[in-house]
Amino acid sequence: MAKFELKLPKMGESVAEATITSWLKEVGDSIEMDDPILEIATDKVDSEVPSEVDGVIVERFFDVDDVVQVGQVLAIIETEGDSVSDQDTNEDDAPVEISEDQEKAVEEITQSITSVQESVNPIVSSDNKFYSPLVRNIAKAENISQSELDAIVGTGSEGRVTKNDILDYIKNKDSKPVEEKPVVQAPVAAQSKPAAKAIPKVASVISSGEDEIIEMTRMGKLVANHMTDSLQTSAHVQSFIEADVTNVWNWRKKVKDNFMKQEGENLTFTPIFMEVIAKALRDYPMMNISVKGDTIIKKKNINLGMAAALPDGNLIVPVIKNADQLNLVGMTKQVNDLANRARENKLKPDEVQDGTYTVTNVGSFGSIMGTPIINQPQVGILALGAIRKVPAVIETPEGDFIGIRYKMFLSHSYDHRVVNGALGGMFVKAVKDYLEAWDVNRVL
Repeated sequence: MAKFELKLPKMGESVAEATITSWLKEVGDSIEMDDPILEIATDKVDSEVPSEVDGVIVERFFDVDDVVQVGQVLAIIETEGDSVSDQDTNEDDAPVEISEDQEKAVEEITQSITSVQESVNPIVSSDNKFYSPLVRNIAKAENISQSELDAIVGTGSEGRVTKNDILDYIKNKDSKPVEEKPVVQAPVAAQSKPAAKAIPKVASVISSGEDEIIEMTRMGKLVANHMTDSLQTSAHVQSFIEADVTNVWNWRKKVKDNFMKQEGENLTFTPIFMEVIAKALRDYPMMNISVKGDTIIKKKNINLGMAAALPDGNLIVPVIKNADQLNLVGMTKQVNDLANRARENKLKPDEVQDGTYTVTNVGSFGSIMGTPIINQPQVGILALGAIRKVPAVIETPEGDFIGIRYKMFLSHSYDHRVVNGALGGMFVKAVKDYLEAWDVNRVL
């Protein structure tokens, strides 16, 4: 029997660790390739880790809420076949002479491996709080004492301090110093006892027999903090415009059945809107920027974020990379794929970052308009209102008359620190003009 090491896979350039939220398989369970083994959470997204082989789980190395580094072994899976050590055995195992330079190189490599192994383990404070190596390294670089670190209120799982928590603390340290907690030395007898395992927090509690107190989920806390930070960072201004989308409505109705037959995809309004917004961003590149300190970063790529509501009520924003380079078929496939995997918690961390502009469809819940909050560090977000059939004045060479049209409101929130009213208004008007000029004879 061979043994396979299931490791935490690489999840993106900026993701170095993840928190285990639940084990889906127990020791002794038989599994098949691609079966989900456990669920993990990062600062960006929750996802599953699938098995890479068929076999039986014989060992697990971490518990729920443990922080794991990319590349660390999560579990051992026993598979059919010879073990690696048996396969590597051969008749040429004669001792090999090693030079002094080679011995010195081996010693240096061994020391490097030892230091890395020491750095990847989660660090425990005096009051049994866990800190990831990233958080610990930031604290060390900024000369933050242990008592200061213990006093920071964490937004991660079980109150764990995340990278954003410590960076926010450093940012506000001078104006809002955190009161240091005195370090209390435990008695010698108590120190010799093993630390008690943390008791999981209760998700909801009934108070006074009437009110229910519900603890926010990890993702809910992240979203709440992100929204609050955005309001404190950007000077939000809104522009509203109404667009006549009768041509879009009629064209989609005409082609959607053939589109399904040809491409096997449901053609919704979302990819149509995404295509139009990408064109408008190409016309107004100063909407496709971000702010960093006192500088403006003009983005080369147009990466559209697509806000999606999850079944548990939380929000996630998968990103369509290089959206302006996709045709409508490619855009539809991207939109449907990301939306489906968002609902199933199967998005990868890379798929929810590097967005340059965000779109949210408030009309899917019946709202005719909204005032969305900017997704930092972007400078704009567009809310799509519900499409309504309304009476409207139609201008013709023969005169004006009242007719039935399909219309919707576009709500554009933008950062008034760097986007003035003229640019914000012209951009959303460009989106309106593209929608109203939609070619009803367009061929797929």
